[in-house]
Amino acid sequence: MLRSVVAAVEKVAHDAGATAVEAVGLRVGTLSGAVPVALHGSWPLATAGTVVAGARLDLDMVTAAVWCATCDAEQPVDEFFALECPVCATPTAQLVRGRELTVTYAELDVPGSHS
Repeated sequence: MLRSVVAAVEKVAHDAGATAVEAVGLRVGTLSGAVPVALHGSWPLATAGTVVAGARLDLDMVTAAVWCATCDAEQPVDEFFALECPVCATPTAQLVRGRELTVTYAELDVPGSHS
């Protein structure tokens, strides 16, 4: 999972002429399958030997939510989501957020630029 993140950031860094990456931001949904402590723990291994090595990993956690037509609203759900609205128990499988695993930014060290 993190290898593809590192590869994407490496490409952006290379294309920008960066010599290092200072930080990487990830938007992570609570139903994405990614565990924050595991992401942080494996980050040094995933970035070792790359231009991303030593970069800070910032996580923006996104609480999963479903759309409930009965409530006419988004309702937050947890990892035990049972295909129904947690408020009124109307059946719903319309997950509107929570599966994200997206790179939101990379702070690059580009020689000669004034960031």
